[in-house]
Amino acid sequence: MEYNKERTVSLAGFISIIGNIILFAVKYWAGIVSGSIAIIADAWHTLSDSISSIFVILGAKVAAKPADEEHPFGHGRFEHITSIIIGMMLAAIGFEFIIESIKKLSDGGTTEYGMVAKVVTVVSILGKELMAQMSFFLGKKVNSRVLKADGWHHRSDALTSIIILVGIFFSGYFWWIDGVLGILVALMIFYTSYSIIKEETNALLGEVPDKAVVARIKTIAAEETKREVFMHHFHIHQYGDHTEITCHIKLPANSSLFYTHKVCNKIERRVLSELNMEMTIHPEPMEEKEYDWL
Repeated sequence: MEYNKERTVSLAGFISIIGNIILFAVKYWAGIVSGSIAIIADAWHTLSDSISSIFVILGAKVAAKPADEEHPFGHGRFEHITSIIIGMMLAAIGFEFIIESIKKLSDGGTTEYGMVAKVVTVVSILGKELMAQMSFFLGKKVNSRVLKADGWHHRSDALTSIIILVGIFFSGYFWWIDGVLGILVALMIFYTSYSIIKEETNALLGEVPDKAVVARIKTIAAEETKREVFMHHFHIHQYGDHTEITCHIKLPANSSLFYTHKVCNKIERRVLSELNMEMTIHPEPMEEKEYDWL
C-alpha cells in the first residue's frame, strides 16, 4: 500500500487534534471535580498535544514543498524545526506544572480522588497509547521525524497518566501525593522535551553517517571498479526525504579524466538507485605504492 507523506501526516494530525481535545475536556473536568493539580496538569499536557499536532500538519505541508532557487535542497528540514518547536512547547508546559505542584505542596491540602478520576485516567492511558501507536506506525511508513516526535508526545502523556493512576491508589495514605505526582509529571515532560530537541538539533547540525551505509557504499564501489578502492571523508546531509552524501576516493594518479569521471559516475548512480542518496565523490590521486595492482 502506497502512503502519501503529506496526506498521511495531515490525517494523523487531524485525528490527534480531535482525540486530544476530547480527552482534555474530560480530564480537565475530572481534575476540577477531584481538585487534583496533577490531573489538571495532565489535561493541559493533553491539550498541548493538539497544539503540537497543528505544527505537525503545517510542518508536513512546508516540508513537502519542492526545491526552489532559495532552497535548492528542498524544504525537508522544516520537519526538524517543527519537532524542536514541539519540544520547546513541552518544556514550557513542564515548567508551569513544576510551579503549580510546588504551590500545592506549600498549601498542604489533600486531594480526594473519586471513581470519576480513576475511570478518566484509565481512558486517557488507553486513548493516548493508541494515538502514540498510530503516530509511530505512520511515521515509520512515511519516514516522518515530526510524526515520530508527536508519537513520543502522546506516549509521554500516557506514561504520566499511569503515574497519576498509581498515585490515586496511594492518595489515602499520603497527603502530599498529588503535589509530588505533579512534579513527576513535569519531570517526565522535561525528559521528553530534552530527547526531542537533542535528536532534532543533532540532525540539523549534522551527524556521522551510519556505518552500515558507509560499508554498503564501499561494497558498491568495489563491485563497480572490480578492485579495492580507498574511500574516506564521508559526510551526510539530511533534508527531510532528500539526502546528500559526499566522500573522497583515491584513484591512480595516472588515470585519465574520462576514466575518473566514469568510475565516480557509476558509483553515484548505484548509490542513488539502491540507497536513494544523491552522492558527490571527490577523487584524489594515489601514491604509486597504492596502485601496484594496475
